[in-house]
Amino acid sequence: MRIKGSEIIVKTLIDEGVDTLFAYPGGSVIQVFDSLYDYSDKIRLIRTSHEQGASHAADGYARSSGKVGVVMATSGPGATNIVTGIATAFMDSIPLVCITGNAGRKLLGKDSFQEIDIVGITMPITKHNFIVRDIKDLQDTIRRAFLIANSGRKGPVLIDIPSDVMGDYWEYEKKEKLVDDSLKNKPSLEDIKKLAECINNSKRPIIYCGGGLTSSGSFMELRELIKLSNIPACNTIMGIGVLGYEDELNLGMLGMHGRYSTNHAIDECDLLIACGVRFSDRVALNTKKFAKNAYIVHIDIDKSEIDKNIFTDFSLVGDLKEILSELLDYIEKKDRKEWIERVNELKKDDYKPEDCRDKIKPHQVISYISEFLGEDLIFVTDVGQHQMWTAQYCGRTKPRSFLTSGGLGTMGFGYGASIGAKLANPDRPVVHITGDGSFNMNFNEILTAVNNNVKVISVIMNNSTLGMVRQWQHLLYNNRFSGTNIEKTIDYVKLADSMGAEGYSCDNLSDFKESFNKAASSNKVSIIEVRIDKNELVLPMIPAGGTVDDVIME
Repeated sequence: MRIKGSEIIVKTLIDEGVDTLFAYPGGSVIQVFDSLYDYSDKIRLIRTSHEQGASHAADGYARSSGKVGVVMATSGPGATNIVTGIATAFMDSIPLVCITGNAGRKLLGKDSFQEIDIVGITMPITKHNFIVRDIKDLQDTIRRAFLIANSGRKGPVLIDIPSDVMGDYWEYEKKEKLVDDSLKNKPSLEDIKKLAECINNSKRPIIYCGGGLTSSGSFMELRELIKLSNIPACNTIMGIGVLGYEDELNLGMLGMHGRYSTNHAIDECDLLIACGVRFSDRVALNTKKFAKNAYIVHIDIDKSEIDKNIFTDFSLVGDLKEILSELLDYIEKKDRKEWIERVNELKKDDYKPEDCRDKIKPHQVISYISEFLGEDLIFVTDVGQHQMWTAQYCGRTKPRSFLTSGGLGTMGFGYGASIGAKLANPDRPVVHITGDGSFNMNFNEILTAVNNNVKVISVIMNNSTLGMVRQWQHLLYNNRFSGTNIEKTIDYVKLADSMGAEGYSCDNLSDFKESFNKAASSNKVSIIEVRIDKNELVLPMIPAGGTVDDVIME
């Protein structure tokens, strides 16, 4: 039996396990929306306020669930509006399938209404992209897109479909999901044993963890390795949650705004085991001096990451979960007493912010939320000072519980991502931490949350400035504040009320606690403004290109 291309799209999405679609309608995808009408019991359609919000929502859905997120947009401006979301997912290796409509095949390349070469635009920021020119290829192209997005190093895949292909008829047959049966990179047993020998013989080892551990689902194997070998471990911002927060051997975050003790320990270690990381410029700020005393081992599923930013002494390419599982059989139990004592000594010099009752201090806000809502809480952030404060004090002990734009650094990411995270995890609380600069970029998605009854609590750290840029202007540019002050601030309580949400505004910690408790017990979408001093800094900070010797602590 032949069915319309638009219905093939919907039925194939259902076959791939898709239960939520983030989308915005338009002329070139109207046929898909028409087909979705008949399958509303199988796919929940979330129409966002803007296509960029839809792409971030699909991203948040994927980050928090481990599933593939799906976004759909119309041609032209609809397609270009999801480009930032695609790039955000690409930089952080998040599996998305992005479906765009386009002008009919005879109109392609003729500057037709709302026509754009979205395949060409997104080529550098997708794992792969397709344009479907024949209805015969439609179903299998969608199936291949899901396979590519969710295998190996995960990432976004785009499918561009001309509108007349959606209107064609072809045979549909329900098929099982494609399985990746290609030859996987797998280190030899000799390489596994060599790594074990490096670990067993080292005196001052450190494990350096990134987002690849979350993506591969290997955090339990990592914790077993740490426990067995007594190796201190640290994480990037993308690796938050893979280590137990209060574990003695958890050194916390490293890099530009990481702990002083962590960065110093990296400087002193004799073996650095990098697991699922990119050695980004926010971690290896000075590539010539990063871990300068260490034998560096890099484990990653993506061969192209090896020796890209840092030259390593030894590398293993393959699935982290498989490698760590096999490695455990060859690890000797060690106490490493002297090294742990040294690390604990370094911790005494860590930056410790002062508590305050009269003013709102960011670390107290984050710590209170974390303690009040417990381990099940999912933090979602935008980008800026609030992002780093949340990373430093969020206390997450589970992977997929801290969602942020780590690679692209996308302001405006947070609200859409919060909606996606809450829809993927309806029984878990989701709190969106943002700044006034980031929040002002995409607060139109409040309407999406309200209209779909998606309970998200947003906490806006309002300092009436673009805080992180201002901090750099203060510390590195002689207080030449250019373009960072926000002259006219929004009345966020009235804004929330106008959109059907609850709004609160707080000037001290006790007011915040009272407001947050009300928001947490309410069934409504909530916006909580906390007014903080614009002179609050994210500390410690190592300037770009610097080392731990350049750290700013006050």
